[in-house]
Amino acid sequence: MQEGAWDVSQLEDMSGTRLSFHCWPSSRLEAARCVVPLGALYTPLKKLPANCAPPQAMPYDPVRCSSCHAVLNPYCQVDFRSKLWNCPFCLTRNHFPPHYAENITETNLPAELIPQYSTCEYELQTVPDQGPPCFIFVIDTCSSAKKELGELADSLTQALNLMPPDSRVGLITFGTNVSVYELASESVSKAYILRGNKEYAPGKVGELLGCTGRPGQAAQQPNGGQAAAAAQNQPMGPGQQVLERFLLPVSECSFLVESILEDLRKDPWPVPNDKRPARATGCALSVALSLSHLAIPRRGARVMLFTAGPCTSGPGAVVSRLKEEDMRSHQDLAKKAEPMHQPACEFYAKLANPANHNAPQDKKKKKGPAPPPTPAYHVVDVFACSLDQVGLLEMSHLVEATGGLMVLGDSFGQSVFKESLLRVFNRYPDDVPQDGGQLFMATGASLEVFTSREFKVSGAIGPVTSLNKQGPNVSDLEVGKGGTSAWGLGGIDPNTTVAVYFDVTNPGNSPLGEGKRRYIQFLTKYQHSTGKTRLRATTLCGGWHNPPTPPKDGAPSNFGMQQSPVKMSFDQEAAAVLTARMAVSQTESDEVADVLRWVDRSLIRLCSKFADYRPDDPSSFRLSPEFSLYPQFMFHLRRSQFLQLFNSSPDEAAYYRYVLTRENTTNSLVMIQPTLLSYSFNGPPQAALLDAESVRPDTILLLDTFFQVVVIHGETIAAWREQGYHEQEEHAAFRSLLEAPQSDAILIMDSRFPVPRYIVSDQHKSEARFLMAKLNPSVTHNSNLDSGGGGAQVNTDDVSLRVFMEHLMKLAVQQ
Repeated sequence: MQEGAWDVSQLEDMSGTRLSFHCWPSSRLEAARCVVPLGALYTPLKKLPANCAPPQAMPYDPVRCSSCHAVLNPYCQVDFRSKLWNCPFCLTRNHFPPHYAENITETNLPAELIPQYSTCEYELQTVPDQGPPCFIFVIDTCSSAKKELGELADSLTQALNLMPPDSRVGLITFGTNVSVYELASESVSKAYILRGNKEYAPGKVGELLGCTGRPGQAAQQPNGGQAAAAAQNQPMGPGQQVLERFLLPVSECSFLVESILEDLRKDPWPVPNDKRPARATGCALSVALSLSHLAIPRRGARVMLFTAGPCTSGPGAVVSRLKEEDMRSHQDLAKKAEPMHQPACEFYAKLANPANHNAPQDKKKKKGPAPPPTPAYHVVDVFACSLDQVGLLEMSHLVEATGGLMVLGDSFGQSVFKESLLRVFNRYPDDVPQDGGQLFMATGASLEVFTSREFKVSGAIGPVTSLNKQGPNVSDLEVGKGGTSAWGLGGIDPNTTVAVYFDVTNPGNSPLGEGKRRYIQFLTKYQHSTGKTRLRATTLCGGWHNPPTPPKDGAPSNFGMQQSPVKMSFDQEAAAVLTARMAVSQTESDEVADVLRWVDRSLIRLCSKFADYRPDDPSSFRLSPEFSLYPQFMFHLRRSQFLQLFNSSPDEAAYYRYVLTRENTTNSLVMIQPTLLSYSFNGPPQAALLDAESVRPDTILLLDTFFQVVVIHGETIAAWREQGYHEQEEHAAFRSLLEAPQSDAILIMDSRFPVPRYIVSDQHKSEARFLMAKLNPSVTHNSNLDSGGGGAQVNTDDVSLRVFMEHLMKLAVQQ
């Protein structure tokens, strides 16, 4: 195997997957010695080129294995004489359906058997069309700023115009109480007021809204008109009444909704100076989800919460109304000194499961077996705009379980919120086959993974919930959400990426035969924005490597790794993201200090395994190009906001971690190690090291951290700008230099969700801290500043990348 033979990023373009290793060790012991988890980053809705997948979803159900239910794929062995095919996962021989058997030949293959089509998508004909999605706005009216509600109403009006005309919309506002608006009344807005300090089951909500399913008055006419009345006035169920009164098509109620939004006023209940407003966020979400479960239990819906403060009243409250009691901090959570945190988490987690939400509330009844979990058709999005915490940490359980979106901003007038809201309704370009002009979003998604017999599924990390599907390919070693081979994803979009981890179970004393292959199949079932149900099948095939036998007198840790195919097939970018997701997942149960130690030890063991060196000689340490960037990814991960809680609230930490676990590989890498571009008169823009030495007085730096896009002008550049040189014709080059980073920043922000915060500042100004906090502190107050090196001083006690690598090399070569 020659160096460079593996194109580790090609697989992402062909199938939407990235693997940490493309060639796997054939035994469990050798897999454990590889340190980095064997895993895949899979993006279910990634649009693939026409030469890698059929351009349109095929209008029929897939052919499945009679034993394991895997889908027919190009890696199946086909007997064209007997019209049989072998499943590569369970090795079962299956008959083709008659319409396949009649026409299939070696030169006339169905799409799913064409070699280059490793991904095929089917539009299932056995599942009824559910229609376009429903959107329920849940609006907080407790905002203290007068302009906030006006800004929010303006953004929601724009969003209303972006919805498909036949999609349905509902409107709920909340403060001390919860108001559910009846949108069927054309002349005047009508709302039902529910108490905000209670939790409502779907049946109770229907009863309070007058949707009880009773027969109409016409059914009680005299005998002569009974037949006609019965035909015209059939008794409607509660769900149908909700659809006719509270969840109406946008084309029928947009004018009324817009007028209600224009008339939004602050919650009228008085608030004493020493108390917070009574904000019934939990009750409002309970009512919204009850409406959707009552009316459209298996139809896609988005419950979109817009809140400006913490829940203080009723179920889901995260803080007392008394201002003298502060919101919980990281220290409170570590000491378990916050009594409201756990009950709130349990409440929101219960809302995430429709089966539990629809369960009877009668506590006297005996509890039967719990219904099996199902994918979430009703997605909960949280748009939190406040300078204080709003309880995002507690609500993140609900958002993650339903595959929802989170946006955290300072106010509803900020572009972070306004632009992000509009991008929820992004559509495919008109020239995309079949999906042109349709919304990106999909709901009710589930992911099932099939594997060949030599390895099993350990778990998944991302916006997923376990569907508790047991089977022979489920490993006892759990990672993230483990103990299952199927997960509910809820809402997904083209960027949603799930990390799936595998466990090699083949014992070391039975090497695999030469030419033996491993197979993975991802089955993603989801409800398209048109209401049709689709199934995407992606099948991967890869090789095994039997490691050489070490000599009896012992061998160094890196024995046999010099030209190993396992080493050559390493994808350091995917491995860094898989490791980062594992680290973030561990923070839910372990102390951050323990997670940092795990990251350090894993990196030392990895370098000891795959680096080239002489034992106990740090100066001989060398990393091949496949591994050269991985240590600095780990260096920046250790310093990132995902593992360092300093200067971040629990809400911010939950937000950053959630976004990391749902984004694709490229975006996740930008979060872990931000990108830095340098602009100067010396030449075109060029990538700069993320280092303090890159800060120069005569340059402009563009930093992309995913959550912020920062433009920092050097000291000299800022002085020239203040003197107005860019306004003079003879300094047109200087004007172009000032405009170039801002144009590039707009290009970066145009394709991103959530929209990053855009910051323009100067060297030594306060907002330059966003840049300085991300730089490698190669120049600090402890450095020798007389050495002649340039760069800006970073005031920190953190070690630099050079010191970090010196310690890493010293520890990795120890025997």
